[in-house]
Amino acid sequence: MNYIHANAKLGKNVTVGPFSCISEHVEIGEGTKIESNVVIMDYVKIGANCHIFPGAVIGAIPQDLKFKGETSRVEIGDNCTIRECVTVNRGTASSGKLKTSIGNNCLIMSYSHIAHDCMIGNSVVMASFTGLAGETDIDDYAILGGKTGTHQFSRIGTHVMTMGGSLVGKDIPPYIIAGHLPLSFGGVNRIGLRRRGFSIQKIEEISSIYKVIYQGNMNTTDACNRVEQEFAQTDERDLILNFIRTSKRGIVRRSINLADVDAF
Repeated sequence: MNYIHANAKLGKNVTVGPFSCISEHVEIGEGTKIESNVVIMDYVKIGANCHIFPGAVIGAIPQDLKFKGETSRVEIGDNCTIRECVTVNRGTASSGKLKTSIGNNCLIMSYSHIAHDCMIGNSVVMASFTGLAGETDIDDYAILGGKTGTHQFSRIGTHVMTMGGSLVGKDIPPYIIAGHLPLSFGGVNRIGLRRRGFSIQKIEEISSIYKVIYQGNMNTTDACNRVEQEFAQTDERDLILNFIRTSKRGIVRRSINLADVDAF
């Protein structure tokens, strides 16, 4: 037996397993499968063809003392998989967002937590036991290793991979691997970029940019200026520079050699 509020909006071919609870202000897209013992609370919108596994709790109020009962939301895109015991909290007014958002084609593995006002892009993978503090932003195609934890207001760039157990206290710029304790730059995410169709020439361009930023013996401002002067304008160059220049927490600065297999 399950409980589905009469006013909840379920699309065609939505299935709901036993002992699941779906509240009044919920919208679920066509073809989504809700397994047993799932709780979907008020003000949640889930897209089409998603799969929500047992024990997930989506739409609980924020774990934030500034929350005053305001109406806020969780929005999840299409083709997402939410595995066992994942928790996704609503947004807050104090953030100015009032929304926690997960894009399309995301895989959120078991026991992960997505706090209030997090903004997760498309095709993001969060491995088991990942924890995102409030107002963390994760850009498209990022992959977070198991037990990654983020500080509030952190940002992780597109095509980034974090190693398991990473503690993210600074922003991680696009296209790189980060890991170790303390969190360190570990080189360009070459394998991930190749899998996503980046050419060898484009990967080398990105790698050369990061050599200036991390091995040029300059502060971040000077390194960005050098990159702007010495590299032709491309989408990738501009994305890296804009990410770094607009970072609110500052980017990870320590660098390690990935050839040292013990580093991770």
